[in-house]
Amino acid sequence: MMNTLRAQLAVFGLSALTLMNAVAQVRVDVSGVGITQIPIAIAPFKGQESATQKPSQIVSADLERSGQFRSTDPGVALDEKTLPDFASIRQKNADALLTGSVNKLADGRFDVRYRLWDAIKGQDLGGQSFLVVASDLRLVSHKIADQVYEKLTGDKGIFSTRIAYITKQGTKHILWVADADGENAQAALTSPEPIISPSWSPSGTELAYVSFESRKPVVYVHEVLSGKRHVLANFKGSNSAPSWSPTGKSLVVTLSRDGGSQVFTIDSKGGEPKRISQSSGIDTEAVFSADGSSIYFVSDRGGSPQIYRTPATGGPVQRVTFSGNYNISPALSPDGKWLAYVSRINGQFKLQLMELATDKVYPVTDTHMDERPSFAPNSKLILYSTQIQGREALMTTTLDGKISARLAGQSNNTREPHWGPFLKP
Repeated sequence: MMNTLRAQLAVFGLSALTLMNAVAQVRVDVSGVGITQIPIAIAPFKGQESATQKPSQIVSADLERSGQFRSTDPGVALDEKTLPDFASIRQKNADALLTGSVNKLADGRFDVRYRLWDAIKGQDLGGQSFLVVASDLRLVSHKIADQVYEKLTGDKGIFSTRIAYITKQGTKHILWVADADGENAQAALTSPEPIISPSWSPSGTELAYVSFESRKPVVYVHEVLSGKRHVLANFKGSNSAPSWSPTGKSLVVTLSRDGGSQVFTIDSKGGEPKRISQSSGIDTEAVFSADGSSIYFVSDRGGSPQIYRTPATGGPVQRVTFSGNYNISPALSPDGKWLAYVSRINGQFKLQLMELATDKVYPVTDTHMDERPSFAPNSKLILYSTQIQGREALMTTTLDGKISARLAGQSNNTREPHWGPFLKP
């Protein structure tokens, strides 16, 4: 029993010491219509009524949230062994079909199987079987969605990745780790003092963040699996805004130890930081480019907050944003093509997207209190926090803004999201 429990905790990246009260189930509401979406019929998996989690429903929600798919229910449960009636599937305007089964075994585990079909050509596109405990049914459903997504789009799926975010519940500040759809959230840290700026390491095994538990901002690095952590930066003044390099060997942080807030790099184990920016203004919110060669950061050196770029080793500084007089919170896509940031426009805070090759800027959202964008590891979605009808919420959006999804949890004070990397098999 203990070995099974440890295996489950390892899957979700949390130890028994850090595994705290899970939040209630999170509903994912998807809105918008994409120009090109793959129509897929997802049959109820045969036997899934015996499971607390329904794989076909989770897969359908995952695929629709990506903006790349439009799912339908063929109206009949189909297992992976049954040859489908492709003519009837095509009548439902579906190009692909997903079938499967869920069988509960005598020892309480579940045998989950699926098969993907090309409904136009009537071809078997492959499938897989999984033997899991009940608590891993959501995870295996996300893995199935990943495989379907990759098979039909050619891009890697992100549904089995994780996100981190912060909530405030009464006097408690909580750092959460959750599935990419916001479900299965587990508390990694609870504190009576604020926690801000969580940032995933490239390996997905550590989180850097700022905690005020010593009554001043201090940067920590936290091992998610074990719950162990160490102080990364606790210098005189403020220590804030940690973000990892692509190699995971160093981080960029904002320190005021020399009198003003400036950008430094520091080894992931700690040590003496190296100053990168040099200005009489405030330099902060630094992030590495995807290839690690550059650092983007926010500075008011020109009179108002704008985003700038400098070599990762320090050197000449170039201004990046010119549209508007208030641009903050830069995020770089893993494919190196996009810069997301928040711009104040007519008193509203709006998520913007810049194509780095052309410097063209595109508005993305129709919300007006957007904060802290973060890219999915396949660069196809952006996670951010905003306010909807006066309540703070986590949202994902496609890059064109046509498909958005609200991750509506149990708290109305949900902020500071960050999307984790692909996890190694």
